[in-house]
Amino acid sequence: MSSVDPRPHAAAWPRRLPTSVVLPETTLWFNLEVSARRYPDKRVCLFFGAALTYRELHRQAEALAGWLQAQGVQRGDRVLVYLQNCPQYLVAFYAVLRADAVVVPVNPMNRADEFSHYIADAGACVAITSADLAPTVTAADASLPSDRRLRQMLVTQLAEALPTTLDPEEAPPPATLAWLRTRHPLPPGATAWADALAAGHAPGPMRSGPDDLALLPYTSGTTGLPKGCMHSHRTLMANVVGGGLWSQASADTVSLAVVPMFHITGLMYGVLASVYLGSTVVVMPRWDRELAGRLISRHRVTHWTCIPTMIIDLFGSPSCKQFDLSSLRYLSGGGAAMPQAVAERLQREFGITFAEGYGLTETAAPSHGNPPERAKLQCLGIPIFGVDSRVIDLDTLREVADGAVGEIVTHGPMVFKGYWGQPAATEAAFMVIDGKRFLRTGDLGRRDSEGYFFITDRLKRMINASGYKVWPSEVELLLYKCPWVQEACVIATHDAYRGESVKAVVVLRDDARGQVTEQQVVDWARAHMAVYKAPRVVAFADRLPRSGAGKVMWRQLQEQEGAGG
Repeated sequence: MSSVDPRPHAAAWPRRLPTSVVLPETTLWFNLEVSARRYPDKRVCLFFGAALTYRELHRQAEALAGWLQAQGVQRGDRVLVYLQNCPQYLVAFYAVLRADAVVVPVNPMNRADEFSHYIADAGACVAITSADLAPTVTAADASLPSDRRLRQMLVTQLAEALPTTLDPEEAPPPATLAWLRTRHPLPPGATAWADALAAGHAPGPMRSGPDDLALLPYTSGTTGLPKGCMHSHRTLMANVVGGGLWSQASADTVSLAVVPMFHITGLMYGVLASVYLGSTVVVMPRWDRELAGRLISRHRVTHWTCIPTMIIDLFGSPSCKQFDLSSLRYLSGGGAAMPQAVAERLQREFGITFAEGYGLTETAAPSHGNPPERAKLQCLGIPIFGVDSRVIDLDTLREVADGAVGEIVTHGPMVFKGYWGQPAATEAAFMVIDGKRFLRTGDLGRRDSEGYFFITDRLKRMINASGYKVWPSEVELLLYKCPWVQEACVIATHDAYRGESVKAVVVLRDDARGQVTEQQVVDWARAHMAVYKAPRVVAFADRLPRSGAGKVMWRQLQEQEGAGG
């Protein structure tokens, strides 16, 4: 048995909150049914002034679910959703659930070389995407054997969600507006979004329950390609219900959804929690500080989950003093530490305490959070509803005393079921303490005497670029496809704005030496992988340092980088 108190944070727990939540024995789709009955004419989202009501979201999701089933989609089938933040994302997400299928969200920055992995690994049968991204899907699909390809592609034009007339106060920058308005041709054989909605297919009775698989978001690790995290309706519901309580949100809440919806955090607060609450989401497909300031002012946004760099950027706007941010009541986020000076300005000028949190794709976003009543800076917070989190010694796997550094392990209702098709990786991800199954997070940290957790280092190789997790092993695998690269080792380099950026130490093939520049490798990478993964810095080397066993000594290169050379 453990001799360390698992709940030293009890004294810090807000008196307004229960210590655990009773989860409904229903599905995420049922949340939409309830809100559509309660608030049929209420706006579920606003997109540059165009409103989508709960009634219309429900109608479109039902129609699209019927179309999916007409394409042969069955219970448990995987459907890729490859979209930027837009109203169609909400429709697609709930349509897949209504069809008894599983949503596989994919980062819209991914290129064809990356996208093919999601089709093949998930065994996906349909992809829902926008016309500007459809060529990536087509190219990725064509690279696969015929028996692993998609059966159908559903394509929307982003312009379909725009208002007929655009209010200048809600207008995005000219380049973004041109991108949104451009209508691209559909790939051969694809179905147009409007045609699917108009097809008149009604879905059959829903058969999924709370323990059925609902979501398969992908996350990478220390080795190999991204792995699918299996989340049921129930594991997601834990943070859907708990998130509203923690942030004091309700049907009157207006939130800003600019964190990408493919990301577990953006999905949780922009797609799932909002529909459960019956609240309204102001949707932004891309970050722009001027537009964000205007939208917060115009729509009286009350809640905003973001990454700290967004707030820093907003404060850096020359128009900041003109924005009316007085409606903001709750600011939260994670992915990067909030600088003390910015946090103090938020408190001084707006009376808002930034509530940092911590979680993983495996925990459906937060497992820890700072209560606004007693928040600590550069802190992960305390374990949230029903969560038991400990710190263990890396060698003995026994719990360590408060203040000592070890690996953070977590048990809770939002922890995923395992990695899709990878039983060995699933087994390695968990351990048992006091008869309970704990997720090994791979993050090194400590717990103070009040039960607050702090991260100190990463056990896994991971680069944190403005909240985006970049796994060096995945970038290395993609770089090996470059015709000039013989070997590559990816490390983190300091970035004044992003915190960290990606650097690749590259050994060129003999025939490329003296013929290829570092910038050419950078340009190749940007063309073949998501921009946040692509190395911003490339350095050539004659050889990579290796251990006696022949493994590349990436830590040596990382330490040299940290030491300035």
